[in-house]
Amino acid sequence: MILTLGLLLAATAVPDAEIAAATKAITPEVVALRRDLHAHPELSNREERTGRLVAERLRALGLEVRHPVAKTGVVGVLRGSRPGGVVALRADIDALPIQEAGDAPYKSQVPGVMHACGHDAHTAMLLGAAEVLAGLKDRLPGTVVFLFQPAEEGAPEGEEGGAALMVKEGALDDPKVEAVFGLHVGGWVETGQMGFAPGPFFASSDTFTITVEGHSVHGAQPHHGLDPIPDAAEIVQAQQLIVTRQIDGRQPRVLSIGRIQGGTRFNIIANEVVMDGTLRTHDVTVRTEIKERMARTVKGIADAHGTTATLRFLDAGNPPTVNDATLAGLARPALERVFGPAGVVDVEPLMVAEDFPFYGEKAPYFYFSLGTRNDAKGIESVNHTASFDVDEDALPLGVRALATLAWEFLAQEN
Repeated sequence: MILTLGLLLAATAVPDAEIAAATKAITPEVVALRRDLHAHPELSNREERTGRLVAERLRALGLEVRHPVAKTGVVGVLRGSRPGGVVALRADIDALPIQEAGDAPYKSQVPGVMHACGHDAHTAMLLGAAEVLAGLKDRLPGTVVFLFQPAEEGAPEGEEGGAALMVKEGALDDPKVEAVFGLHVGGWVETGQMGFAPGPFFASSDTFTITVEGHSVHGAQPHHGLDPIPDAAEIVQAQQLIVTRQIDGRQPRVLSIGRIQGGTRFNIIANEVVMDGTLRTHDVTVRTEIKERMARTVKGIADAHGTTATLRFLDAGNPPTVNDATLAGLARPALERVFGPAGVVDVEPLMVAEDFPFYGEKAPYFYFSLGTRNDAKGIESVNHTASFDVDEDALPLGVRALATLAWEFLAQEN
């Protein structure tokens, strides 16, 4: 009995050395793939070339493939030769409407579109993990589902997309996924390290528009009209009082107005002012409370001055990313074997956001950051900037981390 148990444990144990060796062998391929994707970025829900490329590569590895899913996404299923659970690994595949700076040989060939958030790296690393695990299929104790998700940056207005649509279209249902792992590259930590958060990690995200309507007249006679610009300015100030004076200071929250547009000429009172902004929190109760206070404040200021103001949240937004404690406990020792104990860096929750938490409607999840900053190489820019890049030395670490986490979960299920 003891001998049988020992053989079973040995059969399902994570083959760290084999994963590392296989990753090393395919690293040039992963780098080349990342550069190809970087040179050919595609916006949210328009990732046609990327989706086809991913589907073709997964089919070549012998995986079961569904494509398209959620408009342009791909789901690949790798069934191991040994029975076991089902785990999912996810990468997002869309780019941003940014004109790339710099002169890298793999610079974007699409004017005004750029992989400024590292989704090219995410896609290349997950394809690398698929290749590594497919090569160990005969020993794999369970099933791995690979999720290549479009529109993480947000679907165009009026369209569905992203993780929510992947869930809606059954990406985690057949086979039924029991846990989801994912990563995000960034400059929060250096190459060779990863950012670890056992609980709250990323914030919720809500995009809103405030429209203040007045009555346009000559600028020399404002008393004959209704000027929306002073009301808009008062609303901006009042919104900041909500987060600084009406919410418990121990609760992380950010409310930012990023765009204000109004008026046509220096001597004409504007007819309307439109403001766009974002709300970020880590607590769902605080998120709801701020939204309610924003609505009351906008209406109250407009009513006081005789204008009309509306607050509109553009969609359901993204919930906060809160890692499952059990999966975090499983992930830490696995990640320490990849990065070394010193390379697993505890990080404070961030105010950036992700749609990854929608997968939590179906299964618990764990999400972490992969360090890609390398000051010595001049790779210092943060995500969503025209000069953003990733240190490609981090790519094999991402491949190993994803493959190791999948196997670690399946091994403990057996």
